[in-house]
Amino acid sequence: MSIVSPLSERLRPTGLDRFVGQEHLRAKLDNLLRVNRLPSLLLFGPPGCGKSTLALLLAKSHGRKATRISAPEAGIQQLRRTLAGTDVLVLDELHRFSKAQQDFFLPLLESGELILIATTTENPSFSVTAQLLSRLHVLRLRPLRHEDLLQLAGNGAEAMGFSIDGRAVELLSSLSGGDARVLLNLVEYVGALPPEQRDYESIKSALPEIVARHDKQGDRHYEFASALIKSIRGSDPDAAVYYLACLLEGGEDPRFVCRRLILAAAEDIGLADPAALPLAVACHHAVEQVGMPEGYLPMAETVIYLALARKSNSAYAAYLNAAREVKSAGAQPVPLHLRNPSTRLQKEWGYGKGYQYPHNFPYTWVPQEYLPESLSERQFYFPKDAGVEASLGAWRKRLKKQHTSGGGPPKK
Repeated sequence: MSIVSPLSERLRPTGLDRFVGQEHLRAKLDNLLRVNRLPSLLLFGPPGCGKSTLALLLAKSHGRKATRISAPEAGIQQLRRTLAGTDVLVLDELHRFSKAQQDFFLPLLESGELILIATTTENPSFSVTAQLLSRLHVLRLRPLRHEDLLQLAGNGAEAMGFSIDGRAVELLSSLSGGDARVLLNLVEYVGALPPEQRDYESIKSALPEIVARHDKQGDRHYEFASALIKSIRGSDPDAAVYYLACLLEGGEDPRFVCRRLILAAAEDIGLADPAALPLAVACHHAVEQVGMPEGYLPMAETVIYLALARKSNSAYAAYLNAAREVKSAGAQPVPLHLRNPSTRLQKEWGYGKGYQYPHNFPYTWVPQEYLPESLSERQFYFPKDAGVEASLGAWRKRLKKQHTSGGGPPKK
């Protein structure tokens, strides 16, 4: 019994003229087809936007021997065997490779021995090493437009030999989240229904199960990630660990989760519990060391701790306040007494004059101005009365109050 390929595979175009979507890249793609030697590329975009299809089209366009592999399936030894006699490597999910695995490609790309066309769904600034990224031309793909999805749905129904009314096509397109693979899976599901059940109402009532089964790489991916962070922010450990399980059991890259936990520790917990940030960083390191599936253990511990920790976004807010000032008025000159007098001429200009070294004073504090003169009365950081930050803010407040009243150093 022969195996029938999925509709998305059967509809994969063999030429760029049949490729649907990514109109903003057409000029660049045409240029890539004309160059004598294809550069190494990184195609970055959401699931189902055509990254792998485009990579294969470009790899085969110059008549070189091309091989396709997926990062989760390949180790260094397999890569060495795969690359024997290969001119162009199409590598799916580059972000799933470790730093050491990514470094494997550096000498091959440097010497021109290999052309790499890689794909990733994650921001390459965070998921790809700087060394490898500097050797790749990045093309950013976008979710498919509504008209692209309608065209694909029509192509899929035609390939399966059935017709589907316009309302049903609109429904399938809207449910796909811009993901061609999800859309064609839905079209294939509809094509398997009896003809009398292919009207809009019948399809709508039959879809919930199939949509839930296919959507874990689509919108729900972002919904679960958002729910995890908001549950941590809301101090609900039960909800937080539940959404962690939804992400991991759905096949989410654990490193993506760890990065979100680091950001949550810095943004939502901050100075109320300074131990939260190093814990989140340690969690990332632990997951890298032990891998999956056991990596859920440090992640669950960290998620629960972050949910239970006292919350403060004062550092996040302080930076936004300061950045807003810089963007609106520019960076103001640094006061002369804070500038280092590196040369004799700078000393004559008054650099460093009058600077008071805090360590020479009781409690390592001395009243002097640090902000530029035009901002001397501005406040960007507003402490919150939560956890450790409460005691930090209280100490600073006592110092300033004692100075204002003209007394000596405050009692600690």
